Amino acid sequence: MTPIPLRPDLAAVAAAVPEGARVLDIGCGNGQLLAWLRDTKGVEGRGIELDAADVASAVGRGLAVVQGDADTDLADYPDAAFDVVILSNTLQAMQRPAAVLAELVRIGRSAIVSFPNFGHWRVRLSLTLGGRMPVTRSLPVSWHETPNIHFCTIADFEALAAEMGLTVERATGLSAGRPVSLWSNLLADTGVFVLRR
Repeated sequence: MTPIPLRPDLAAVAAAVPEGARVLDIGCGNGQLLAWLRDTKGVEGRGIELDAADVASAVGRGLAVVQGDADTDLADYPDAAFDVVILSNTLQAMQRPAAVLAELVRIGRSAIVSFPNFGHWRVRLSLTLGGRMPVTRSLPVSWHETPNIHFCTIADFEALAAEMGLTVERATGLSAGRPVSLWSNLLADTGVFVLRR
């Protein structure tokens, strides 16, 4: 059976995962990425997800996913338990993003983090001309309906990684699913980072 194609941001995350890696996907949703990685790269994957319906869907795909909260439950994982820890489109929903990042690089030999870029030109234009919080492809719901509580830009994330002493092994900006090589803080709607301690 051919795996369902991934969204462009998930495809960028998947491209950074080595074959056969031990992977923890935090905020794994219904398990689409984990299932894809299992089926195409032979990873040994586990997941943690807050939403019970998504956990049930992921388990229905034959995945080892537990219900949990990344803000509080990551301390239960041992050091270097995984080759790769993934936090895809979830960082902005964390209560304490820096603490979660510290846990990611403690639990995994590397961490892959993706997030919507609040510095994208459409977001800036919407705020400048409309004076209201934007609704875009990567930020698709109104401010009062969004789970996002800590918006950041690619430049903000790079500064936080540097402040925490993390090594950025790879940084990719995506615009409508395509890589952006210049001015990613302005032109990319999504940032994808591979980090190490």
